[in-house]
Amino acid sequence: MPKTYRVGIIGHTGRGDYGHAVDAAFKKVPACEVVAVADASDTGRAAAQKRTGAKTAYASYRDMLAKEKLDIVGICPRHIDQHAEMLLAAAEHACHVYMEKPFVRTPKECDAVLAALDMRHLKLGIAHISQYSPVLATVLKLVADGTIGDVLEIRGRGKEDARGGGEDLWVLGSHVFGLMRSFAGGSATSCFATVTQNGKPVVKADVKDGPEGIGPLAGDHVQATYSFPKGVTGYFASKKGAAGKPTRFAVQVFGSKGVIEMESGYGVKADILRDGSWSPARSGAKWEPISSAGIGKPEPRTDGSYEGGHVAAITDLIEAIEKDRDTKCSARDAAAIIEMIAAVFESHRVSRPVELPLKSRANPLSLLT
Repeated sequence: MPKTYRVGIIGHTGRGDYGHAVDAAFKKVPACEVVAVADASDTGRAAAQKRTGAKTAYASYRDMLAKEKLDIVGICPRHIDQHAEMLLAAAEHACHVYMEKPFVRTPKECDAVLAALDMRHLKLGIAHISQYSPVLATVLKLVADGTIGDVLEIRGRGKEDARGGGEDLWVLGSHVFGLMRSFAGGSATSCFATVTQNGKPVVKADVKDGPEGIGPLAGDHVQATYSFPKGVTGYFASKKGAAGKPTRFAVQVFGSKGVIEMESGYGVKADILRDGSWSPARSGAKWEPISSAGIGKPEPRTDGSYEGGHVAAITDLIEAIEKDRDTKCSARDAAAIIEMIAAVFESHRVSRPVELPLKSRANPLSLLT
């Protein structure tokens, strides 16, 4: 008989809530049974219990972990300052994890969590749902087959709304970096970046406590360049209030024979420009849609919601547990994304390129003098 996994849900109403409906997704996975929820808010806890059908509800997630024999823990709050403690507690009770992103706040927290998960051979999945997109699999095959030639550079931007700059880097840049790493075929090896506030380089006085538990944060304009193996260069930028319509929140892969653009998300589409000049105005080339079925073919999938991405990721986590393999976006992948974020501020702090992984494991903005 297939195993049924006992799942405990951690939420925190008013402090990151349940992320993008991470809790609800577990009910869509046949192999999962939500047996308990934890939420410090009485009202939020009651609502979550009703929503998930959990038999038991706790005010403290630590009590839930101690009393319930759980296989998987869903860490749902968006506020990142709680993530490391929740992850370490889940690992202490030998629970695999599916969680909202971003992963944790600093490379130092990454180190502690990775060590705890590795010690108990635990798996982690994270809501970088683009990594589970069936369209991504198609796009990666097109790139591998040389459809756009040799990959030369990868560009990404955030949403550049009121969060533009440092906050955009944390909240939405993490999705961009996940895709960037997929297209580059590995982790970044170095970063050179500048961070400005009102057109001037960020200094210690500009550093404030960021929203959603991010911690020290600064900058309304971020510009970063990354080096990847095989000579691929990656670019990320975000400027507050500079959003386009539609948004530029996407990743573009520039090759010697053309360009592919892919939006962030699960049920998103991609497009290809088969034009080595990258200039349809001069070449007359047209952008062509890419679905999970291929170039110019209608999308056969109907699970294209955010929840569909969570379901795909949780299903992948279960398969990773049963086959003892990494998930499509593992704890190490998530940590590499945090390194890319931290590297922006570290490069700005020291005014030069920095190698990855970073030597300093603290939040670089806490070290500004």
